[in-house]
Amino acid sequence: MDYKGRQRRLREVLPGQHLDTLLIIHPPNIRYLCGFTGSAGVLVVSESKSVFFTDGRYTEQARGEVQGAKIVISRKGPLVAAAVWLEASKRGLAGSGKCRVGFEVEHLSVAARKRLGSILPSGFQLREAKSLVEQARMIKEPEEIARIREAVIFGASLFDYALKTIRPGTKESEVAAEMEYAARRGGAEAMAFETIIAGGQRSALPHGRASTAAIPAEGFVVCDFGVILTGYCSDMTRTVYVGRPSEDAREMYEAVREAQQAAVAAVRPGVSVGEVDRAARKLLQNKGFGRYFTHSTGHGVGLEVHEAPRVATGQTELLRPGMVITIEPGAYIPGRCGVRIEDMVVVTEGGCEVLTPTTKELIAV
Repeated sequence: MDYKGRQRRLREVLPGQHLDTLLIIHPPNIRYLCGFTGSAGVLVVSESKSVFFTDGRYTEQARGEVQGAKIVISRKGPLVAAAVWLEASKRGLAGSGKCRVGFEVEHLSVAARKRLGSILPSGFQLREAKSLVEQARMIKEPEEIARIREAVIFGASLFDYALKTIRPGTKESEVAAEMEYAARRGGAEAMAFETIIAGGQRSALPHGRASTAAIPAEGFVVCDFGVILTGYCSDMTRTVYVGRPSEDAREMYEAVREAQQAAVAAVRPGVSVGEVDRAARKLLQNKGFGRYFTHSTGHGVGLEVHEAPRVATGQTELLRPGMVITIEPGAYIPGRCGVRIEDMVVVTEGGCEVLTPTTKELIAV
């Protein structure tokens, strides 16, 4: 990974944001910028250098992972150590003027901000920074796309375990357990999120995490799952039917499948994420299921399973080559049933490539 290049590009935008330095505290952002995968650290990026702070638990890990930044091991907490370093380095950062320190407002707690402000003297000015690192992370590098592709393919293989396990009377949690065991046995670092297996009436719950409820004798089963492999996430959903699908069930499934395909077809550079959402929503509306589509059409995926951009109504972010997003429309009829189909796609120069290899035809088990 080009950690030094990422830090350099971040430095280049600091003057335009009226910042002398930026405090990075969100672990995925730290990993993106310097490679550190631990849970306790702060990265300070200024116009001339990068310094990474952690504690003694991560001495060897930091030395083995961190690239492009000086490593400081402190007995104090990383944030306190970074504040002390900023105070000692003020003249080199901002001369005789105030040092403008940006911080990740979405990731720094109120208590931590107060503590930071109490440590830094009056010569410092704390400023809420925009999502600078998250903006950079939206465009994946070729190596990132390769890792995501591997995670998607591996994650998709778990669907076979779901198909073998989903039977009337089997607990949803048993289905999830078989998939998750196979994932760990196959080399996944973890599941990307808590596995969703929701059968029968529970399929109408968009986030119906696997429970002790038994798979019913007949009805839809929503399977939403993903893995973390070499740091990058996958996310996919397939909906199967237990028993013989009725015409109404087939009609509902086909409406969601066509909506998903319409949204995929809309993905290309220069199109806003809101337009992609609108393509799926319009199709479901025309099929009579519009009011049952109760969430956004998708989201970015990378080091986190949910990251920018958000593919939703009213969002204006324009798609660019290298973005990786999910396309996952659904329909959920309260008290009855639900259907969702989800692929991951990467935006290309001419449109998009669907990364998820699994069939979207209705499977009856």
